[in-house]
Amino acid sequence: MDVGERITFSPNMPSEVNQLLQAAVIASSVDQARAETLFIQAQTMDSHCLQTYFALYKFYFYQKRLTDAERIVLSGLEESARQGGFPSDYRRLAREPRKWDLYANEITLFYLYTLKALAFIKLRQGHLVEGQFILSQLQQLDPQDLSGGSVIMDLAAGLEA
Repeated sequence: MDVGERITFSPNMPSEVNQLLQAAVIASSVDQARAETLFIQAQTMDSHCLQTYFALYKFYFYQKRLTDAERIVLSGLEESARQGGFPSDYRRLAREPRKWDLYANEITLFYLYTLKALAFIKLRQGHLVEGQFILSQLQQLDPQDLSGGSVIMDLAAGLEA
């Protein structure tokens, strides 16, 4: 199934997984059930491929299925921490930010970006205090703001006003 490249995922991704994700992206605008099946199939094919988590939680988010998006985000945080050899609990990481180099590689950067997604989901669910807490932890873990967490912080500040 050669569907072409709609979205560039990681270059290190297996081609079969990439093909499924590309097909899912195409299907997402016309057949959400098929898209979801393809996204899940890609993740089942390679549960270690972090881009499958990213694609699936973004899909759920855009479908306004925030509970499903949150579930996949949490799974993505777990998997990236497992692969990176660091604790998955952002609170624990933030207590010892110098102990962990979260700028080390794609895995650690995926963790930061996915933590930002968790904060955004919490804000969209109306859990402002929890979302802001996650953002404060993210700020400690990502002082250079490589994840773009400051954009979500600005959004959260606007929600308070």
